[in-house]
Amino acid sequence: MTATNVRDVTARIYLKGVPARATGVSAAAIGVLTVLIRLAMRRSFDLFGDEVIYVDLGRSVFSGGFPQYRGFKFFLHGPAFFYLETGWAHILGTQHALMSWIYQMRVLNALLAAVTAMVIVLLAARADSLRPAVVAGLLFAFEPFCIRQNGRVMLETSMMMWVLLGYLVFIPLIENPSSPRGRLRAVAAGLLFGLAALTKDEGALLTVIPLAAAAALRWGPRRTLTLLTIGTTVATYAMYVALIAANGYASAFWLDKTTGVRRLLGLIQVTGFHSSNGISLPARLLAEGSYFSTTYLILILAVPATVIMIRSGGAALRLLGLMYCAAALALGYAVVLGTLEEQELYLLLVPSVLIIPVAARRLLCTSASRRHRGTTRRRWEAVTAAVVLGLGLSVNLATCTQWLFQPDDGFTRLLSYMTAHVPPSAPITDAAMGLSGDVGANALADYGYHVGFWVTPAARSRYHVRYVLVPWAEVSQGYSYLSPSQVRRLIRPGSLLFSFRGRTYGDLALYALPARLPLRALAPGRPADSIAGTWLNTDGAGVARLIVFQDDVGNRPDAPEPTDSDGSVLATLGEAVDVVAADQDVAHGSIAVIVVAGADPEARAVKVVILNFYVIDWEVSQC
Repeated sequence: MTATNVRDVTARIYLKGVPARATGVSAAAIGVLTVLIRLAMRRSFDLFGDEVIYVDLGRSVFSGGFPQYRGFKFFLHGPAFFYLETGWAHILGTQHALMSWIYQMRVLNALLAAVTAMVIVLLAARADSLRPAVVAGLLFAFEPFCIRQNGRVMLETSMMMWVLLGYLVFIPLIENPSSPRGRLRAVAAGLLFGLAALTKDEGALLTVIPLAAAAALRWGPRRTLTLLTIGTTVATYAMYVALIAANGYASAFWLDKTTGVRRLLGLIQVTGFHSSNGISLPARLLAEGSYFSTTYLILILAVPATVIMIRSGGAALRLLGLMYCAAALALGYAVVLGTLEEQELYLLLVPSVLIIPVAARRLLCTSASRRHRGTTRRRWEAVTAAVVLGLGLSVNLATCTQWLFQPDDGFTRLLSYMTAHVPPSAPITDAAMGLSGDVGANALADYGYHVGFWVTPAARSRYHVRYVLVPWAEVSQGYSYLSPSQVRRLIRPGSLLFSFRGRTYGDLALYALPARLPLRALAPGRPADSIAGTWLNTDGAGVARLIVFQDDVGNRPDAPEPTDSDGSVLATLGEAVDVVAADQDVAHGSIAVIVVAGADPEARAVKVVILNFYVIDWEVSQC
């Protein structure tokens, strides 16, 4: 008997040797623990950009049909999760406000995470034994990154649940490929893999590619069963595409999918760490290192664990190792060339927490040479492993405790404040609108507020904007069309109404801008100093900020009319106070307003800034 045959027999013994009742009870207990942790911290994470989109897509299919966003059919991702959302809403009832919908769907994701934890335990027990299975379940239950990912309404939680369920159904075919229900099991696994792909296309990468590799390497059941599973997966997705074409949306589907593929390949970089406005990956890793140190350690340990699984494991372990390799290749490409977003890490982290305890168990306990070692050495190995596990879980528990008692719910608090103090339908400028997924715009719009990117004086005057929303972390990290200095100029004359410091948006702040004075407020004889720094509404002709300064040149009677380098006209001294439109050019969107100071020779002139459509700045502003 060859070494490979010995490993296969050993794997089958492990598959059959785990007590079903103990495994079921352990899986259920881990599932309950997981959902309790997620539910306790569902308000510990602030509103995330994609959550707004996915919840809105779920609401769009409440009465059936294809998902749509902002009036257009949405085919960038499959519809499976959105139908789960609407099913959950039918059970619990609909919500009127966006944040209520989001918290309701976070409960759904907590339940999906609990199912994922149970499947991790069952998969690890079937592939090896109960002890590493329980360890894998505990790692997932307390893993900070997984908790945060499950605590948001994102697609990855649902997708990985379907992926693991498919493997749980498929792997028994390795143990008993001649079962009379083998074909039925292969089809069922394919349907589950198909649901993963219909949730997010990356699901196909974690299922079809590992199965194809296993079939080519003869690491799985009979090739006919593996190909039947792959065929069912493809057929499930093909039926969805055929349904789209039959309803006349083939061109829209093609446009969305080709755009998605180009984003996946990195040909389009509009979001993520590689985008022109995105924060660098090393900076993000360092910034979040205090929360995710154990996550980084798990990702490092998963590499040798995968090598152990593939080199010394049976067919089931090798198949799980191939799943990890597929996720690692996808994430590796995203790091180097593709679109890299933080939620993609979940696709690699879940296989990692599954395979590390199993690989450690095999490394410590399955080698024949280890059976002849002394009892003391085996005991020390077990103690060391227990200490490392205990330290890791303690660190994660401390992180969870911090998140629990320091909730990051800035948008929830902001909306409560605005409901009480900001008039409904008030126009609000969102300083980070556009590049950050329109989080603020979508959240506030559900409460009746009109949100836009009105950062120039003329635009704010036209729409009567009195409030500015600034998520400072988004601005400082480049997720805004404005630089931090431009935002500071924008809110300089305003006053702070609300501020909340959280982990997601830094200081989430709401500012109130002062009301603009009409020109008639400047009565003749009013000192220039009294209007310095105010904003003037020229009744549609233009808006300017007045800056008072000393004009030494104007003290000479024969001095020429002074001008500034930007073309603004400076008022000469000794004239009566008046306000005139000096140089209006509607075609190019500019107007200069002159305010002339009083007759005192020592009086100071007033500089008025020319307004221009094409420069967004505080001192030089568009009309």
